[in-house]
Amino acid sequence: MSAETSIPPPRVSRAELPDAVRSLLTDSPIGFALLGPDDLLGTINQRLAADVLGRAPAECLGRDPADLLEENGDRDAAADHRACLARARESGQAVRGRHRAPAGQLWDLTWFPVTEPDTDDEYVALIAVPAGEGAEPVDGAALRRDEQRLRALFQAGNQIVWAAGPGGEIREDCPQWRAVTGQELEHYLGRGWLDALHPEDRPRVERAWEDSVLDVTPFDAMFRVRTRSGGYGHYRARAHPVMEGTRTAEWVGTLADITNEREADELRQRLNQQLSEAAMRTARLQKATSDLAEALTADEVVNAMSEIGRSGVGADHTCVVLLDRDRLRLRTIAAAHAHQLPRSTFPTDHPDIAALAVADRLPRLAANPAELGALFDGAPEVDELVGSTPERAWIALPMMTAGRPIGALRFAFSTPREVSDDERVFLEALAGQCALAIGRATLYEQEHNTAEELQRSLLPEELPEVRGVRLAAYYRSGSQNVQVGGDWYDAFPLPDGRVAGVLGDVMGKGIPAAAGMSRIRNALRALAFSMPEPADVLAGLDRMFSATEGMDQVTTLVYFVLDPVTGQLDLSNAGHLPPLVVAGGARPSLLDTEPDTPLGVSSPRGHHKFFVQPGNTVALYSDGLVENRKRSVYSGLDELVHVASSAPPEVVGDPQQMLEYLVESMLDGYEQDDDVTLLAVQLPVIDSVPER
Repeated sequence: MSAETSIPPPRVSRAELPDAVRSLLTDSPIGFALLGPDDLLGTINQRLAADVLGRAPAECLGRDPADLLEENGDRDAAADHRACLARARESGQAVRGRHRAPAGQLWDLTWFPVTEPDTDDEYVALIAVPAGEGAEPVDGAALRRDEQRLRALFQAGNQIVWAAGPGGEIREDCPQWRAVTGQELEHYLGRGWLDALHPEDRPRVERAWEDSVLDVTPFDAMFRVRTRSGGYGHYRARAHPVMEGTRTAEWVGTLADITNEREADELRQRLNQQLSEAAMRTARLQKATSDLAEALTADEVVNAMSEIGRSGVGADHTCVVLLDRDRLRLRTIAAAHAHQLPRSTFPTDHPDIAALAVADRLPRLAANPAELGALFDGAPEVDELVGSTPERAWIALPMMTAGRPIGALRFAFSTPREVSDDERVFLEALAGQCALAIGRATLYEQEHNTAEELQRSLLPEELPEVRGVRLAAYYRSGSQNVQVGGDWYDAFPLPDGRVAGVLGDVMGKGIPAAAGMSRIRNALRALAFSMPEPADVLAGLDRMFSATEGMDQVTTLVYFVLDPVTGQLDLSNAGHLPPLVVAGGARPSLLDTEPDTPLGVSSPRGHHKFFVQPGNTVALYSDGLVENRKRSVYSGLDELVHVASSAPPEVVGDPQQMLEYLVESMLDGYEQDDDVTLLAVQLPVIDSVPER
């Protein structure tokens, strides 16, 4: 038997073989040693130590055999050992040689590589067998007993030893293999051993075995073996060729049962997968928390939940079902682009899985239409739902705040499916986050609507009708504002037939900004009727501002007076953005005036005079139109002129359409950060204007 068998030796760095194995080697007629990856002796029996190396076993451990031979004065033997050891490691095959001991005995030596299965550390086993003249006589019984001992050594490492002919056919019995597989001897010999392999593994293993035999290279394969009980175990087979010169004498191999290791590996993989899935769900829940924190309205909450449901559990349809104020009916809010449900509102006792979750305050699941029908005793509404929508599986989770249900989070799937326990835990946590987000969104919408109504109440209900002038205004509150803003505008006719207009911005939000805006608006009207010229009005506002407003209150505005007959426009600018002039036959432009300081900052007030041609529009606007977090005010002003120059003729001719066009174009692709307010005045093209 070649020593090229894959023995799984124990860790030999300063370790010993088990007592049972060591006893098999004691007084054996065959010498045995195991060299570690560092080429030092980790194990050696009495025969090899004393008769070959001339030392006690304890003197050999941790030493290089070549060094021991050199100390004995046998430099040639030391060189032969090093050369054979290097060839065995390099080729991965057994290498044979001879050595004459100091006592005159002739020994056949075999170096063959072995690999530790658990660590893949490379060892070399050294076998010494008495041979030729001068060798001590060894009877057949002793040799058979020695072979049995070596086989026991392999078995102590949970290995089955097997042998094959030079062409790869099994020629001798292996009782341990047949004990595992239950094969008869005639079914095992030749290539019959392959019949015990799993059908999915056999082609691969057979090709690998044929390639190893043909190329004379070590064989190493893992596969499933059908056991005597009818199940399958995992095994690893290794084999090395035993060479006689350049000819393959035979193949010797081992078979190790790795079922426990494989099952442990599969268990580790499952645990790793579960940990990865848990980490993914945690990350998704964190993302859900982040996304929901940015959702301001109930619709935005549902859209965020739809994306999370799609990526988290593969939900095809997501909606939130909310109780009304009287807690008697449920209202459905579906995600954007979702299919229509048979009913958008229904009573709390309606046969619907969301209503059931709200009523029971427990998650409700239906893996298929039959289960949904069983929940409601075959109610016809179930057939209606299945017939009119692609939904085929459902889960609804109650949303609770302060211990009371406010509604349910409802997910639906287009194919029947079960919801795992892990998914259910994830979705229950998601429902808790959704309940908090819906509560915030409801409060925000209430406050936002109140603020918007208050804001509009401070603006003119309608603009005055003035002969020879067309006025238009536009107001849109900021999407994130839940307080009254400081933007405002006003327009009114003057006693002398001219028309006055103003657009301003009181910095800040809330009641202080609203109160300041109201005071300035009322004061401006009073001043305009007594001394309407813009510079006089702003100077009067400065005096009022210093007396009534705080130093931290910053207010900017543009105030103009337009004569419809002559087209003369007188204007003063208190720190505000320049008005936009849109001319029917010329490129739009910004009025080239240097703005004065904001109100309350003492400085002379400038008075600018322009002439507005018939068909031209002058537009005043707040900074929310041109400035946001992604666009500076200067870039916004350039873009405003560009957008106005692209307006169609029919838009240019209608001041209301013009304002709407400017807002939609300027805010396209941007999130609205602030209120947007505009006021436009146009001199229409007319044949004649009556004299005043």
